[in-house]
Amino acid sequence: MKILVLVKQVPDTTEIKIDKETNTLIRRGIKSIINPDDLAGVEEALKLKEQYGGTVTTVTMGPPQAEKMIRELYARGVDHAYLLSDRKFAGSDTWATSRILSTFIKTLDYDLLIAGYQAIDGDTAQVGPQIAEFLDIPQVTHVTKIVEQKGKNLIVEKSFETEVYTLSVELPALISTIRTMNQPRYMFANYIWTSFEKPFDLITFNDLGIDQNTIGLNGSPTRVKKTYTKPVVQKAPKEVMEPEAAAKKISQLIYPYMEVSNS
Repeated sequence: MKILVLVKQVPDTTEIKIDKETNTLIRRGIKSIINPDDLAGVEEALKLKEQYGGTVTTVTMGPPQAEKMIRELYARGVDHAYLLSDRKFAGSDTWATSRILSTFIKTLDYDLLIAGYQAIDGDTAQVGPQIAEFLDIPQVTHVTKIVEQKGKNLIVEKSFETEVYTLSVELPALISTIRTMNQPRYMFANYIWTSFEKPFDLITFNDLGIDQNTIGLNGSPTRVKKTYTKPVVQKAPKEVMEPEAAAKKISQLIYPYMEVSNS
């Protein structure tokens, strides 16, 4: 089975800074990690490879420093990696990002495409489904378990708030994974040693043959109009009282114009 996994490098901090001119995240100088939902996808891909054979290839769009993340992925057992990096990609929203990634993925041979459900720096959960639409392949989102592969079909479990569905999806297909579905393996010592010797393919704007007007900040239909920091407000005071008095107090707060009976 030939598996592609979409992996994103995200800021490992709660102190997110915003560029006031472009209203985009400032990533320079901030420690980064592998997006947790994506890392779960990498682990699932490696497990499928161990069970059914094949290869695991990661596809990343980001700045040149994402090479460090690629080395870590190699150390976990990934076979090959692609890095899509170009200044012309900067500022792309989820739509433009999906267009760039899907344009490149169309040039690859794969059986299964795995994407993390959402990235912790955006929480949109849009890129995976949009790529599936661009590629015109079936998709299953929010997968909590990969049950097995049956011929040209993959059996998965999809979680809802109150139910779990077992579904069969015909390959090639895209699934999106969540961080709680597994415990990603540690890096292997011998793989760490060889990870710095393994090459990866750098893909730039000129390699894609894509219209520049459809990507980047100018080609993104989603624009951030304003960002602000939510002010810290004082916590409400605590009141200690008997249950009956507390019930009356709550009723008065909920229904200020309603008379509360003393009985």
